[in-house]
Amino acid sequence: MKQFEQSVYDLIVETSTNLPADVRRAIKAGAQRESAGTRAALSMATIANNITMAETNVSPICQDTGMPTFVVHAPIGANQIEMKKAIRSAIARTTKDGKLRTNSVDSLTGDNTGDNLGPGTPVIHFEQWERDDVEVKLILKGGGCENKNIQYSLPTELPGLGKAGRDLDGIRKCIMHAVYQAQGQGCSAGFIGVGIGGDRTTGYDLAKMQLFRKVDDVNEHEDLRKLEDYVLENANKLGIGTMGFGGEVTLLGCKIGVMNRLPASYFVSVAYNCWAFRRQGVLIDAATGEINEWIYERGTALAMSEEETEAAAQATEAQSERREVMLTTPITEEQVRQLRVGDVVILNGRMYTGRDAIHKHLMDHDAPVDLNGAALYHCGPVMLKDEQGWHVKAAGPTTSIREEPYQGDIMKKFGIRAVIGKGGMGPKTLKALQEHGGVYLNAIGGAAQYYAETIKGVDGVDFMEFGIPEAMWHLNVEGFAAIVTMDSHGNSLHADVDKSSFEKLEQFKEPVFK
Repeated sequence: MKQFEQSVYDLIVETSTNLPADVRRAIKAGAQRESAGTRAALSMATIANNITMAETNVSPICQDTGMPTFVVHAPIGANQIEMKKAIRSAIARTTKDGKLRTNSVDSLTGDNTGDNLGPGTPVIHFEQWERDDVEVKLILKGGGCENKNIQYSLPTELPGLGKAGRDLDGIRKCIMHAVYQAQGQGCSAGFIGVGIGGDRTTGYDLAKMQLFRKVDDVNEHEDLRKLEDYVLENANKLGIGTMGFGGEVTLLGCKIGVMNRLPASYFVSVAYNCWAFRRQGVLIDAATGEINEWIYERGTALAMSEEETEAAAQATEAQSERREVMLTTPITEEQVRQLRVGDVVILNGRMYTGRDAIHKHLMDHDAPVDLNGAALYHCGPVMLKDEQGWHVKAAGPTTSIREEPYQGDIMKKFGIRAVIGKGGMGPKTLKALQEHGGVYLNAIGGAAQYYAETIKGVDGVDFMEFGIPEAMWHLNVEGFAAIVTMDSHGNSLHADVDKSSFEKLEQFKEPVFK
C-alpha cells in the first residue's frame, strides 16, 4: 500500500482543519436558537467564523489538537505492523507541518517529544473485519473536554438529583449530572458519548466510541433512543449555554451505547466532546493505499450570506446591552476597577502566554520580563518557524481552572492585571482580583483561527525548554476580544451560572423512566 501513509496524512489534516457536515449542521441549528445580542449568540457567531477560517486557511480549528485516536478495521492478513509505522510517520509529518500541536509529553519529566510520538501516543486500535478494504477513523479530542469526562458507579448519590439506582432512570440522572458538572469548561455547546456497563476501562472506551456515530443517526435500541432524545432536550434546559455564559444551547448531541458487565459493577461512563467535534474517517484501497471514500460528509463553510450578516448585525446592535471597552497594555488598576462582568474588552498591545509549567515556575522564580500591568493568556499555541521567525498558526484559550492554585499569588507577585482563558476560575482567584485589582477575561474556547488572526507578530519567547505549548510567548495583538466574566468587585458569571444551573438540575430529580 504505497499511498497508505499519504492517505493517513490527508485524513489527519482534514480532521484537524475541517469539521464534518453533520457537526456543522448541529452548530448552525444551535446558533439559530440563541437570541441576538446575547453572550451566547456572540460566541456562536465567533465559532461559525472560526470554522470557516480554519477551512479556508487549512489550519487547526482549535490549537489543542488533542490525543490522536485511530480505529482501524483491516482485512485478514493485512500487515498491521507496517500500517502502524505509516500512521506514526503521518503523525510526525502533520506535526512538523503545523496541522497538529506538539502534545505528547513525558508523564514524569514533562519533556515534550516535539513530534507527537511516544509511549501511548498516538492511540491506535486495530480490528479485523471480513471486507477487502481498510477503514481508518480518527478523533482529535482536546484536553479541555477530556478533563470533563466522568464515570459513575451505581448506585450513587448525586448532588441535586438524589439517589441514582441501577436502572435506566439512574443512568438518566448520571448523564444529566455529567452535563451540569462540565459547566462549559469543555467548550460547550458540546457532544457527549455515553457507555453503560463494561469495566472501568472498557466503559470509557465504549463512551468514546459513541462519538464516532453520526450526529443525526437513530439508536437501534428503543430505550436508549428515548434516553438520547430526553437528554438532548432537557440538558438544554439547564441554562449553562455556550462557553458556560448562559443561554439556550448547552448540548448539541448525545449518543449512548451499552455492553454487558459484572454483577458487582455498574458503571456509567461519559465522554464529553467540545463543539470542535473533530472526527473523520476514510475507506482505503487495500492494494494501493489510496482513499476511496470519506466516511463522514465533508464540511462546507458556515459563513452567512450578506443579507443574513446585515440582519444579524442590526439585531445585535438593537438588542445588545453589553459594553465594549478598548484597552492597551500595560493596563492600570484604575482601568481594571472600571470593568464589570459582561463587558467586552478589546485588547491591543503586548500579551504573554502562560500555562501549567509557567505558573508553577513563576511561583518560585522571577519573571524573565516585566509583567506589571500585563495580560497573561492561558494558551498553548500552534507555532511554525521559518527564515522570518515564528508564526502563530492557532491560538485559542486553554481551560483556566488548572491554574487556580497559582493564579492569585502570581498576579499579586508580578502586578499582572488581566488573565485570559476559558471556563472561569475559582474563589481564590476571585478574591485576589478584588484585593489586587485584576480581571478575568473569557475568550471563546476552540476559536484558534479567530484569535490567531488578531496576533500581528511574535516579539519573543522564553522557556522554550518547556516545549512550544508551555513556553512563554510574547505576542503583539490587535483587536483581541474577550468577555469579562470575573471582575474586581467580587462578581463571577461562572459562579452565577453554576448556581442557577444547579437549581434547574434539581427539577430532574423525580423518576422519568420506569
